Amino acid sequence: MRTAIIHDWLVVYNGAEKVLEEILKIYPDADLFSTVDYLGHQDRKFIMNKKVHTTFIQKLPFSKTKYRAYLPFMPLAIEQLDLSSYDLIISSSYAVAKGVITGPDQIHISYVHSPIRYAWDLQHQYLKEAGMDKGLKGYLTKFILHKIRNWDYRTANGVDFFMSNSDFIGRRIWKVYHRDSQTVYPPVDTSGFSFYEQKEDFYLTASRMVPYKKIDTIVEAFSLMPNKKLVVIGDGPDIKKIKAKAGPNVIIMGYQPYQVLKDHMQRAKGFIFAAEEDFGITPLEAQACGTPVIAYGKGGSCETVKGYGKSSKPTGLFFHEQTAEAISEAIAKFEKIKFNAKDCREHAIQFSPGRFRREFKQFVDEKIAEKQNDLNIKATYERQSIRSFLITDVQWKKRKSAI
Repeated sequence: MRTAIIHDWLVVYNGAEKVLEEILKIYPDADLFSTVDYLGHQDRKFIMNKKVHTTFIQKLPFSKTKYRAYLPFMPLAIEQLDLSSYDLIISSSYAVAKGVITGPDQIHISYVHSPIRYAWDLQHQYLKEAGMDKGLKGYLTKFILHKIRNWDYRTANGVDFFMSNSDFIGRRIWKVYHRDSQTVYPPVDTSGFSFYEQKEDFYLTASRMVPYKKIDTIVEAFSLMPNKKLVVIGDGPDIKKIKAKAGPNVIIMGYQPYQVLKDHMQRAKGFIFAAEEDFGITPLEAQACGTPVIAYGKGGSCETVKGYGKSSKPTGLFFHEQTAEAISEAIAKFEKIKFNAKDCREHAIQFSPGRFRREFKQFVDEKIAEKQNDLNIKATYERQSIRSFLITDVQWKKRKSAI
């Protein structure tokens, strides 16, 4: 089958791109499409140095750095991709990729990282954090998001089968599109984040510094615990605000290469994760190192961390409010519990890339066979209907002749 793979945009190598990388390993001959492609020369290895077919947004002014500003035009852009010559279309979507136009004899399978977060249930949170919840600019933004919601709901009808990256997102897909989905957890590089049992007396958090990640709240929690040490790895628009809140017991390292991140994950006594994520790969990377996790008990974390009191082999514990006080209370509780580093590792390796590729391909193969079977049944029915009509027509002519 001639296969096309569609990804929202190719700019950085993050969690969604790690999923794309594994999909391309399953379908190495597939053609790749995206709204824009601004991957550097060194970053193209994960897409097998494929040529990327892009949309008109690629040619718009400042799209290299301001591509998100063109969100109002992305539904139109994604619909202009001509996929009419493909048999199988796979979209990797957290924004607009699932909205490609396909025909009745094509199979469209969409792996959804999330329905567009800032257009649906997280709209109010995103607008408030971006300072766009009031005034003329706020009303215009809300109107655009209203239009995008309508488009997003309508284009769900063009998807034959949905996959979700967690049960949490599966529930969001049902809520938004009223469609069932199959959960296939994203791949985690459990071999790259190797096991290390000797822990040191510091906590770690690592993330892009944007409001919903709540890194500032984690830093505030350690201002309540001046005798405990926190290391923060990551960069982003909130880094100045976070540095301003950091006390002497908080070390903010900014962006660090993979080896530095891995080294700190291996040695940390605990990894802190305060975001409400769709899935959340970094807590599993920490567990792959044998490091237990202190996580916000909502979203994908509830599926990737085995909480204390809920499992015989816990790999972390949850707090239930995104506040500094809740985090500090969770850390106090954490230090009274003895977690087994090997249990953390054993849990994490269940999310390996090999498992993802196997489950993903199995789902696609099953759905191709299912649709082919439906087409065969339809063709058989049509042949039988024609044969029945012809027989009836012959009988009528004989009767008419006899008369």
